[in-house]
Amino acid sequence: MQSGTRVDIERILLIGAGQLGMAVFRALARRIKSSKSPLNVLVSPQFLSDPNEIEQNSLRELESSGARLVPFDLATASDTDLNLLFADFNTVINCTGFVVGPGTQLKVTRAVLAAKVPRYFPWQFGVDYDRVGMGSGQPVFDEQYEVRTLLRSQSSTEWVIVSTGMFTSFLFEPAFDVVNLENNTIHALGGWDNQVTVTTPEDVGRLTTEIFLEEPRIANEVVFVAGDTISYGRLADVVEAVSGNKFERIEWTLDELRASLALQPQDVMLRYRVGFATGTGMWWEKSSTYNHQKGIKTADVEDWLRQHLVRYEPAKIFT
Repeated sequence: MQSGTRVDIERILLIGAGQLGMAVFRALARRIKSSKSPLNVLVSPQFLSDPNEIEQNSLRELESSGARLVPFDLATASDTDLNLLFADFNTVINCTGFVVGPGTQLKVTRAVLAAKVPRYFPWQFGVDYDRVGMGSGQPVFDEQYEVRTLLRSQSSTEWVIVSTGMFTSFLFEPAFDVVNLENNTIHALGGWDNQVTVTTPEDVGRLTTEIFLEEPRIANEVVFVAGDTISYGRLADVVEAVSGNKFERIEWTLDELRASLALQPQDVMLRYRVGFATGTGMWWEKSSTYNHQKGIKTADVEDWLRQHLVRYEPAKIFT
């Protein structure tokens, strides 16, 4: 942790109001509500003009919390437009993901650096891209590694990367098919002893806020957090214990997954399965994390399941 001047909590731009963006917004708003200026939240023009049901709820929450909404289309914006936008802010916290397609994160990062924003939290809320490196076979991972390389090549903008692992809920995403609660199957990616680090969006929001406000200021560092680091074997045990059901356990070896990907190279979920099956950069010891060192309680997989799982109702898996 590097020392520095007092954290500047004015003129913050939060990019994105999706699941992660709202979690970060809620945590930040609770901690800096006495700030002289409101939190600024960049949203797509469609978010304001034609929001879906989830976006309508988020919009009401943002407006009632006094957020200043900044409508902006990242997909069509020129580099000049982005540079001018970012130049007005002291801190940019990027929670937008790859919603506007490949190249988004490099485009945003280049604009932040060109605008000489003093402090930047890039959208790196995922795995350890330094260990993954280039050439993983997952283009998203390659782009994230390039973002890190770009940030480290300059000294004008301080950056903080918060590595969180995957969202806990993604383990239960039917399309990912690790835990399939409808079919009562659990797939181990690469082997039952292989591990994965996961964190809930709510905990990511809380921990990002703590890291942002940490004194002395954290700068130019990768900070690791974790809700849980769990093997696929232990995951199966937890799911069976909490659900009260037996699950069929199926191992997907790395060779099997790579063979499937060779036949379907455009399958995004297969790419992710291969990445996590390698194990490299997909997990870290919880005891080494920021939240453990600070004594901050986070939700593990069992906590998440007990909160969300509805027992004995096959037609209604989650609350």
